[in-house]
Amino acid sequence: MVSIQSVEVQNSGLQYLPDSKNSPQTRSPNQELLPLTARVNSQDRLEIGGCDVVNLVEQFGSPIYILDEVTLRTACRQYREALKRYYPGESQVLYASKAWSCMAVCAIASSEGLGIDVVSGGEIFTALQAGVSPNKLYFHGNNKSRSELELAIDSGCTIVADNWLELSTLVDILENRATQPVRVMLRFTPGIECHTHEYIRTGHLDSKFGFDPNDLDRVFAFLSKQPSLSCIGLHAHIGSQIFELQPHEDLAGVIAEAFVKASHYGLPVGELNVGGGLGISYTEADDPPSIEAWVKVIGESVAAACQKLEIPLPKLLCEPGRSLIGSACVTAYTVGSQKVIPGMRTYLAVDGGMSDNPRPITYQSVYRVVAANQMSAPLTETVTIAGKHCESGDIVIKNAQLPVSKPGDVLVVMATGAYNYSMASNYNRLPRPTAVLVRDGEANVIIQRETYQDLLRQDRLPERLVKQVE
Repeated sequence: MVSIQSVEVQNSGLQYLPDSKNSPQTRSPNQELLPLTARVNSQDRLEIGGCDVVNLVEQFGSPIYILDEVTLRTACRQYREALKRYYPGESQVLYASKAWSCMAVCAIASSEGLGIDVVSGGEIFTALQAGVSPNKLYFHGNNKSRSELELAIDSGCTIVADNWLELSTLVDILENRATQPVRVMLRFTPGIECHTHEYIRTGHLDSKFGFDPNDLDRVFAFLSKQPSLSCIGLHAHIGSQIFELQPHEDLAGVIAEAFVKASHYGLPVGELNVGGGLGISYTEADDPPSIEAWVKVIGESVAAACQKLEIPLPKLLCEPGRSLIGSACVTAYTVGSQKVIPGMRTYLAVDGGMSDNPRPITYQSVYRVVAANQMSAPLTETVTIAGKHCESGDIVIKNAQLPVSKPGDVLVVMATGAYNYSMASNYNRLPRPTAVLVRDGEANVIIQRETYQDLLRQDRLPERLVKQVE
């Protein structure tokens, strides 16, 4: 291994590497572009978790998601330990698994003491199969089906009720069941705006999520008359990829006041969930607060709001997703064809794109890239990295700065742990990539690469069409 300082810093990719002077445990993963274990080895290649990225591509193929276990565990611990420091009451961190739901990720989060925020029957099933305790599963969603609600009840999850239909469906399901009251939390919109993408703002009043705050009295009155439901707390969430701290401070006051109102109806409220939403660095221009700074504001604000209203401290829950896993993963691609349009643009094609990372075409998200097989080579080319899909908008990164590239080079796109695999598709019938977990020089497959046969697994060809083909 060579130190970063000993490499001539011509490739701006090197400045994306974590500061080797500080231990991984002292840095906030959400502020890093690459995983905490990222290094340049003596072959001038990128290593993550002690594994040479080029070797990983040779062994497992590409595209490939590379998840660094140290970075993920560090983020989990920073959230958990910061809550203990800054909130004097009981607390629980939940991993918002919609960011990336697979058994290995859920198992790691659970082993670090986290619960899991799930938003579908599939995410419930995945977490349970990973060994997560049902009493640490919180089921969210604005249109839960009856079968999903039944699964949540049978499994023992806490259900975060989002609307009137859901409450009435729960009462109907439980009408003839001789069971203990089902634990529910109530989600409402706090009416707080954040400067984030329109599609990921969920706290303002014009949102598909949660009860209107003006309807809370009616909802509390209803719940107070339902012996089959035990309303144990409240939930509010103000959005995603947020860099501001003030909105979270405002949220504490709003949700604490709703907490007081619920107690007036005799509801056994004892938990308060402030959601997640802390942003991460996707480019060097991004400057999100650290995990500790975010938790400090949350913990101290909720404690102050409760003190002001003279109410006991509730159990405080938060549910980060992106800031836990986003920076812990990268995606490696292999370079293919190149198209040069003189005086205009150079397209550099890779073997993936919108099927493994739909965020650029969906949210116009911006990413950074490095050439993993030539980390210190001079950046002499400005290229547009294009995906291989039959779609003009399949662009991974516009105007990327790279060394001279050739077919077979390995490019690494940073911070792809959140909403990449979880939103991946089989567009153009591309098999979804493999994912490996790396640590201490060892790589373990946590998601196998799909095969062509996998693509046909759910296909059915009616007999009459078989005969026509013959």
